[in-house]
Amino acid sequence: MAFFPSFQSAIRSFTSALKQRFTAEFYPQNPAALPSSSAPECGMRGVWIPSTDCQVLTSKQRIAEAINFLADTGFNTVFPVVWNRGFTTYPSQIMREQFGVEIDARYQGRDPLAELIVEANRVGLKVIPWFEYGFVSSYNLNGGHLLAKKPEWAARDCNGNLLKKNKFEWMNSLDPEVQDFLLGLMLEVARNYPVHGVQGDDRIALPCEGGYDAKTVKRYRQECGREPPQNCREQHWLHWRADIITEFVARLHRELKAINPDLLLSMSPSPYDWGLVEYLQDSLSWVDKKLVDMLHPQFYRRDFNGYKQLLDRLIDGQLTCEQVSCVSPGILLANRGGNYSMNPELLLQVIAYNRARGVPGEVLFFYEGLRDNDNALAEALKNGPYG
Repeated sequence: MAFFPSFQSAIRSFTSALKQRFTAEFYPQNPAALPSSSAPECGMRGVWIPSTDCQVLTSKQRIAEAINFLADTGFNTVFPVVWNRGFTTYPSQIMREQFGVEIDARYQGRDPLAELIVEANRVGLKVIPWFEYGFVSSYNLNGGHLLAKKPEWAARDCNGNLLKKNKFEWMNSLDPEVQDFLLGLMLEVARNYPVHGVQGDDRIALPCEGGYDAKTVKRYRQECGREPPQNCREQHWLHWRADIITEFVARLHRELKAINPDLLLSMSPSPYDWGLVEYLQDSLSWVDKKLVDMLHPQFYRRDFNGYKQLLDRLIDGQLTCEQVSCVSPGILLANRGGNYSMNPELLLQVIAYNRARGVPGEVLFFYEGLRDNDNALAEALKNGPYG
């Protein structure tokens, strides 16, 4: 449901006032400048703050408490969600114009992103907004309100059905209009908020079963002189589609740097080459072509050997020594759906192995895992490697 005009005006006034506060308080010498994006000397100590199974964004008080807690624990970067389930967690002009909904209904009358930035700046934490859903339109809602409004944006499998994988329903990541939409959201945040960059999740991608919509089939036929194969993992067809995703990442990087060269493009893909085969994420090409500033591959394993194998494969067989410096792997602290909570001994073992292999940091998924069991993981970090 669209906001009433007076309510829209109130939100815009609120956001404008916060931006003026940012400028006056944190950048008095150069009001147009955005914060420097140089990496912390101690390495990345990051954490994702979602809106699913997490209450941080539900009030200013909870945001302030969480940011204080993270700063006290020793973190230096937060990745707050700003895009999931087809809605933003900030008032978006693009969403208002295209879909009539400025912000997720849970946050009407507020701007959680602006509130979080104020608190993070107060304690010296960097903020990189996290576009969790990427090209996903909805979760178990048959496309949700995005595809209800724009059915031509739907991704299709080889049978012409809406592309679904693990209950997620996908927009067509290969469609220029869809790419323009997501790019617009990411640049909107980069332009309007004093952030240190933006982050694309493992859904800056397309399940390999997709690409069989009429527009993409026509493009493939014109460019390659053949029909898309029924085998969605056939090498030429797979790499042709992956290259289109890579071109999107290149465009995002280019346009982000045009706003400010110091802004970071952070990406959190699935592990290579599983991410390439299953989701058309050619993340090694992104690094080789210097299209990303930080890479956080999701090494979500629940045992040390599983994590070690992924990290060793990345360092020994996929990246150069120089490239490893941009890597801060994603570590799974908790999985509410699977009732999983990492134990402190495993977390410390994984971080110690990161440092032993020359990996300077990590990003932890997710905030609530730090608070489980009387803050056990946070205490282990504070009294250990993040002390």
